[in-house]
Amino acid sequence: MKKTPIALAVLLAAGCATSTAGVSSPAAPDAFLAALAQHCGKAYAGRITANQPASTTPDPFEGKALVMHVRGCDAPTQEIRVPFHVGDDHSRTWVLTRTGAGLRLKHDHRHEDGSPDAVTMYGGDTADAGTAQRQAFPVDAESVAMFQREGLAASVTNTWAMELVPAKTFVYELSRPNGRLFRVEFDLTTPVALSPAPWGSSEGG
Repeated sequence: MKKTPIALAVLLAAGCATSTAGVSSPAAPDAFLAALAQHCGKAYAGRITANQPASTTPDPFEGKALVMHVRGCDAPTQEIRVPFHVGDDHSRTWVLTRTGAGLRLKHDHRHEDGSPDAVTMYGGDTADAGTAQRQAFPVDAESVAMFQREGLAASVTNTWAMELVPAKTFVYELSRPNGRLFRVEFDLTTPVALSPAPWGSSEGG
């Protein structure tokens, strides 16, 4: 039976990764990306599992339908784009890219007319191989400079992380040393209806 490029990537990554998913190995970034690529073309509902400390201002995520849509998989072993829809707000897309040393996460933020937000393409590179189930992205210097320029001093210590338990859950996490923790958990067992294309995309849903 002929295997698709995504299926081959999954097999290759699985063959190179360690037998224990929680153990770091050089193949862990490939295994993580390949596992995510298995969900290309599908969308999943999420729920907030941590959001501390409590905000004194209205939270843009509370009470909204949260949906991730794995798309932009033309080169799944190199880059995957995952729009994160918050209710009717389609401004956010996570961009995961394979680098020579690991993975890079960037946040592509757009206005409804497709133009870039003043705070966009921020994120960071993994500092180590991570594991097949968890990758962490400390804030990079370019993002720190952007946050400082835009008066977002709290964000200069950000670390983002993604966790993927195959066929079970996907987690997006933001943490800071001061105790800030934000986590959204998506249920990978039950695909949901696809959301509209993210703002700025010329493709269909």
